[in-house]
Amino acid sequence: MTSAITDKPVPLLGLSQEELTTWVEQTGQPRYRGKQLHDWLYQKGAHSLEEMTVFPKAWRQEMSGTEIGRSQIYHKTEASDGTMKFLLRLADGAIVETVGIPTSKRLTVCVSTQVGCPMACDFCATGKGGFERNLAKHEIIDQVLTVQEQMNRRVSHLVFMGMGEPLLNLENVVGAVRVLNQDIGIGQRNITISTVGVPNRIKQLAQYHLQVTLAVSLHAPDRELRESLIPSARKYPITAILDDCREYINITGRRVSFEYTLLAGVNASPQQAKQLAQILRGFQSHVNLIPYNPISDADYKRPTPQMVELFAQTLKEQNIAVSVRRTRGIEADAACGQLRGTHNTTK
Repeated sequence: MTSAITDKPVPLLGLSQEELTTWVEQTGQPRYRGKQLHDWLYQKGAHSLEEMTVFPKAWRQEMSGTEIGRSQIYHKTEASDGTMKFLLRLADGAIVETVGIPTSKRLTVCVSTQVGCPMACDFCATGKGGFERNLAKHEIIDQVLTVQEQMNRRVSHLVFMGMGEPLLNLENVVGAVRVLNQDIGIGQRNITISTVGVPNRIKQLAQYHLQVTLAVSLHAPDRELRESLIPSARKYPITAILDDCREYINITGRRVSFEYTLLAGVNASPQQAKQLAQILRGFQSHVNLIPYNPISDADYKRPTPQMVELFAQTLKEQNIAVSVRRTRGIEADAACGQLRGTHNTTK
């Protein structure tokens, strides 16, 4: 099977069972082989046709050059809490990061959608590293399969909060969500798509009528401060984002979660909590507070636990639903805001 635009063979990973069935029939195999191929790709996580021993050996040899779409592990690290960060080498040599976050009841994967990120948020390691390209659908799906096989557990939850801005790669992100849901079996309501905000893209996402959670990164209660932290916010003021979020809720019936990274001395005062509550009043929403995770090339400070609790309590007093994200994987540079691909990591 080839792309209609480039005539380049499309990797098998990311194709539906129907598409895989069409492909195997085109190679001379009977129709029922499509279901077998689908199982080997999505349930057994095969990296090559050669591994699929249910198929005739002669056919596997004949089709040995077929691209499956799996990456290679370039490097991995594990934090003391069991969180694992993987650097994955893609077919063109680019490096992307993904993180597996285990608890006793679930395994969450933090998924990247771009190599690097163009949004350049001042407190985020990925934003400091520049932007290379969007990830293809199979490169997104591969991250989940890699974490699943490396951690030897079924993935139950996904957060599109890794490298990149998901709404700048919307078509591939939505395509990956559908495969992860329909072919791998991860419930859409266990999937969160995070965005710092891209004009018109929240509305576009709403038109797909997915059952995922939309998480919008605010990080400030007013326009001036937000634009100092997020350069792209100059083209997308906070009032416009909130208007688009209201429309998203009206279209989808799904609530919006707002992410807010707490930076000591910058945006973490009780007064700023009251300002945040004011702009979110009347929303069907939830605020997820993220104590800042330090990176080497930014001077921001992590607030104390007492400062975090006071901010959260102030929001609660204003009748705003709030939670504080527990930091995971911080010593492995795998926590929120710390992801950044590197090509000189020791193997």
